[in-house]
Amino acid sequence: MLGPIDFFGPQALMKGIEVHTPNLPGYGSQPLPPGGVELTLEQQAAWIVAYLRSHIGRPAWLLGHSVGGAVAMLAARMAPDLVTAIISVEGNFTLGDAFWCQRIAPMREDEWAAEHARMQSEQQAWLAKSGIEPTARRLEWAQTILHNQAAATVHAMAKAVVRETAVPGYLAAVRDVIHHGTQLHLLAGERSCTGWDLPPWVRTAAASTVVLPGVGHMMMLEAPEQFCKAVASMMLPDGFSLS
Repeated sequence: MLGPIDFFGPQALMKGIEVHTPNLPGYGSQPLPPGGVELTLEQQAAWIVAYLRSHIGRPAWLLGHSVGGAVAMLAARMAPDLVTAIISVEGNFTLGDAFWCQRIAPMREDEWAAEHARMQSEQQAWLAKSGIEPTARRLEWAQTILHNQAAATVHAMAKAVVRETAVPGYLAAVRDVIHHGTQLHLLAGERSCTGWDLPPWVRTAAASTVVLPGVGHMMMLEAPEQFCKAVASMMLPDGFSLS
């Protein structure tokens, strides 16, 4: 929903692993679909598949945080030949994970735009709402996260999440990915994991599950080194060092 995934420099923290962190449509310099076309999770997933084909050209690992977890799952279903594994970082599986989206989606555009502007100007309050101590580094990162997308993008994505993950077809897509044999790894924060609405069969199917101690949903902002170590341990189970 918010921000780039590279604000904390994951490439430098995971040497030896090729890291791609493209902005999806509506984020960074990537424009929203032209002509007022409604943004969808399926469109975002198709964009990722096109990126995999044009920039990587071989099976890759996909990591998705929050809404990004749902997009990664749909991309894996579209192109199972291009996805080795998925790391779902508290990714959306049900509407139980979409409490923020469900609040934003029905708002008027001007109403949400005003709230979005306030959020952008109050980085310290935004961090505090998640129980995150506002250090200088985190405030700088919060500025990057909150200004990486327009209010229209967040509003459109909230609507897409509510619309597309509410239907039975979304969990059917998740089952297809798992049944195909694509590895699924689950990563959560200790403070937020109890609120992650994971279907029991998803938890059972996971190749690994890691809960990072002392952090919440925005774990890469709170503890980027530990986050990267956990991700790398899933990709390189025989051993990984941050040094």
